[in-house]
Amino acid sequence: MRKYLIGFITFITTATSAFSQQITTGVSSELAIYRRAEISAIGYQLHFNIPAVKKENILADETIRFTLKSNNKPLQLDFKQSAEKIRSLSVNGKQFTPRSQQEHIIIPAAQLKKGNNTIEISFIAGDAALNRNNDYLYALLVPDRARTVFPCFDQPDLKAKFSLTLTVPTGWRGLGNGALIDSNQSGTQTTFRFKESDLLPTYLFSFTAGKFNRAAQQTGKSVAELLYRETDPGTNIDSIFQAHTSALRFLEEWTAILYPFQKIGFAAIPDFQYGGMEHPGAVLYKASSLFLKEPTKDQLLSRQTLIAHETAHMWFGDLVTMQWFNDVWMKEVFANFMADKVVEQRLGTEAFQLKFVQDHYPAAYGVDRTSGANPIRQQLENLQEAGSMYGSIIYHKAPIMMRQLEARMGKNNFQKGIREYLKTYANGNATWNELIKILAKYSKEDLYDWNRVWVNEPGRPVFDYTIKYNGNKIAELAMTQHPERGSARIWPQIVTLTLVYADSLHTVQVNMNKASLQIQELTGLEKPNWILFNADGMGYGLFPVDSQGRQKLWQLTSPVSRAAAAINLYENVLAGRAMSPSEFINLLAEGLPLEKEETNLRLLTSYLGNLYWNFTAPDKRTAIAPQLEEALWTAMQAQTNPGSKKVLFRAYQQIGVTQSALGRLYEIWQTQQPPSGLRLAEDDYISLALAIALKNDTATSVLIRQRERLQDEDKKARLSFLMPALSSEPARRDSMLTYLVNHPNEAKESWTATALGYLHHPLRQHTAAKYLPKSLEVLEEIQRKGDIFFPQDWLSAIFGAYQTPEAWKVVEQFLQHHPAYNPRLKAKIEQATDNLFRAQGLIPKQ
Repeated sequence: MRKYLIGFITFITTATSAFSQQITTGVSSELAIYRRAEISAIGYQLHFNIPAVKKENILADETIRFTLKSNNKPLQLDFKQSAEKIRSLSVNGKQFTPRSQQEHIIIPAAQLKKGNNTIEISFIAGDAALNRNNDYLYALLVPDRARTVFPCFDQPDLKAKFSLTLTVPTGWRGLGNGALIDSNQSGTQTTFRFKESDLLPTYLFSFTAGKFNRAAQQTGKSVAELLYRETDPGTNIDSIFQAHTSALRFLEEWTAILYPFQKIGFAAIPDFQYGGMEHPGAVLYKASSLFLKEPTKDQLLSRQTLIAHETAHMWFGDLVTMQWFNDVWMKEVFANFMADKVVEQRLGTEAFQLKFVQDHYPAAYGVDRTSGANPIRQQLENLQEAGSMYGSIIYHKAPIMMRQLEARMGKNNFQKGIREYLKTYANGNATWNELIKILAKYSKEDLYDWNRVWVNEPGRPVFDYTIKYNGNKIAELAMTQHPERGSARIWPQIVTLTLVYADSLHTVQVNMNKASLQIQELTGLEKPNWILFNADGMGYGLFPVDSQGRQKLWQLTSPVSRAAAAINLYENVLAGRAMSPSEFINLLAEGLPLEKEETNLRLLTSYLGNLYWNFTAPDKRTAIAPQLEEALWTAMQAQTNPGSKKVLFRAYQQIGVTQSALGRLYEIWQTQQPPSGLRLAEDDYISLALAIALKNDTATSVLIRQRERLQDEDKKARLSFLMPALSSEPARRDSMLTYLVNHPNEAKESWTATALGYLHHPLRQHTAAKYLPKSLEVLEEIQRKGDIFFPQDWLSAIFGAYQTPEAWKVVEQFLQHHPAYNPRLKAKIEQATDNLFRAQGLIPKQ
């Protein structure tokens, strides 16, 4: 480790002294290292004047104070706007004409001084990251979009304090990182002044302003505030505050650090791009994730997990921040990992384990099985590429990895290490290597070798086994593992193996730390009826499926075992092992009335829908639709739990295509009288109306009538946007596709992704497929201008349900014609089109 540290220090010293002042777009790692060594004690004083009319410019004034170690080189200040946007600029009291180059304002060395410096700027704020709507806006600056709004040092290891003033139309409310000092009205405008924030990186600076309702409640030791636009909040507000309180209480106790920021505040944003974003004092949430009506169990659990996730970020990411965005996964893995611990405390170990398996494994496998799989920790040369690093690997594989790490260290030792890490780097920055160095002190095992394969390499292992019998006894059982693709390596982990007998189970834990391992403790045991691998869901990889047991999946008494077995069987189906997609559809249909765990039903029906639409030929879908619809409807009626009924009804709504099914759905929508025991809320009827319009070209008035039912203006606006995508007229759909492909970043990202999903639905692909090449061509533009998840959402919405050779040829030709294509975007394409690729081999040729 000492050798590593000496090398790292030498690298920083060399990079700093030899910094060439080459000016490039974005924030290069070279520039970031240089500035981190030269600049300190940063403070931003910002005043934004937000007009009532959305199209008018936002005028802003800014004062930047900082300490400079030396003044022998020009200084690059990040601002992704043209010099014409700068109205005036002075450095240390002297005005000068700004020079803008490659997204930077260049401050000459002669204007600077060693020690304290002050830059004053008046400018027109860039508003792409301010998410302006007619009567509200919110700043979303992760990962490097602060520089699109105001001049700054936009890198995570240059933390600063922010003093914010907002002038907004009277009648608007405001929320910032700091507590509100006062507000003053003058004519048609109101000015809000906020206290200086705690130390924050630029990506965590944020504010929200607009026509919001406000609620406040005691949360922990502070009074928290919530801004929201929901017209009918119901009982949700109390539940939202309660969830925050329980998460805060747990995290303060687990970390031994009190809530580390001056205030607690959050806002519910209609159609927010993500589930949430962790700005201290100004957390942003997707409103539909918080305000639930007639929720399923899964929705309630998801809300609790989301709130716990964003609250955990206050310690993991906000108090201690990654040094560079190659370690962005660190904040996300701890947020998810600690959120899971909050849920475990509330639900108990078994319920937590079930949710962990359901939430993380399918999503992680969905990327790790593809040719575009990426490691958890990735290299990053320029911050402008940071957005492409986000995805299911850091959100879902990383928590699985962290759970394996905790199991190897022991919970107490793991907690001690994390507490030391938080205390050591509080209000600063840290790398994964610095964390591993601390954790290694509390572990007897070699964490560095373990870290290499789990963190620094992509992919998953494939497990197999051989078994020999001596009469009715096991003579030998050996397990092997090998990588699904790539060079030879092993994933050290604990996996379970369960022998299933007529009246009992025998489970052993296997420390699978070799490529091949004979399991001695099984020798001499009675021959089982069948063998279940990974029954507790802890293991990671593709496990064998015993041909004798796959039909007995529903006989397992443990919900966790049923979930783990279903996930493993689905993955085997996609890998061309165990059974065909049609066989698995039949098995899933058999299990619907037998599975009583609501969240497992959600998992099974998601697999059913994917296999039906993505891996079943159109003529075969038509043939099996009546039986499958009837199986879902019968299973729904047989269930007594309202949440389970809703899960099955949604699957029926998704799959139903026959006139009988569509007539039944239309009757429910028209009368708003669901079957006995099924509870539907307004959002359910909106979803139902969209499904009816998609599948029934004669139901042209359904969406118009649904819009007339709505009172919420935000929901009306969303439905109005989507209506052309559901039109029965090909020309109208074609017009919308043309607009979206040619202007991919102009509409709300969540609206665009939803519309594209309908436009490229299997029932509409005959008119949409011609847009596939252009949809790939604009991907670089989407990545450059959009938020972090939009490139993946764009690709998944467009390619996610295609299965034809023609569609796959489009992908192949694009990649062949772009051999030097951005490797991270290429990986996103390979991830999003994995089902399309596998469909070429899994769907029988006609």
